[in-house]
Amino acid sequence: MDTLEAAGDPELRAALLFARGQERPVTADDLAAAHDVHRNVARSRLERLVEAGLLAPGYERRSGRTGPGAGRPAKTYAVVPELDAIEFPARRYETLVALLIDGVPRERLREVGAAFGAELARAARLRPAKTLRTAAERMCRAVRDLGFQASVVEVEDDRAVIATPTCPLRPLVRTRPEAAEIDRGMWAGLAAHALAGAAVERVECETRDCLLDHASCRILIALQRDLL
Repeated sequence: MDTLEAAGDPELRAALLFARGQERPVTADDLAAAHDVHRNVARSRLERLVEAGLLAPGYERRSGRTGPGAGRPAKTYAVVPELDAIEFPARRYETLVALLIDGVPRERLREVGAAFGAELARAARLRPAKTLRTAAERMCRAVRDLGFQASVVEVEDDRAVIATPTCPLRPLVRTRPEAAEIDRGMWAGLAAHALAGAAVERVECETRDCLLDHASCRILIALQRDLL
């Protein structure tokens, strides 16, 4: 089974979108509970997505216990970092963004991204938050609604770090680094709606070697002043 065949199957597509919307790798039990199907059916769908190259298998203990008596680790399924956008086969979204880059001055790319982030915030009905952590969590929820994984990994004073292993622009940024400005703008646009009484000073990718296949993108959001 290839990627496009999996994306065309409504049951597999639903399973993939479920996995993409979670903050951590999923198990067959997770999918079974969410979609009200037997565990074996859920496992079969996840394995077919592994076969298609859309999920990567792994193992972890969900109980938090270790050592003798901790039980067998559960098999987990994680979204692969370089997941194609299943809504746009053959990376059509990259072509669209590349055309945008060619037609817009580099200094305006962040503005374009910010406008997209603002529209995304409105579509997600993103409500302003009074704490940075709540704002960051709501931003991640809005991005997950698009089908991309995102989670808050750090909040300290006036800075927050959000990690996403499925950045849709990463393949394009490898050859067109200026595309990263659109991504930064998107997060800035989201933050402007999610933060009450504070202005965003900067949005940067702080991941060393973030273009490596298995590295998650870490987005730093720093404020000009504390939230009121």
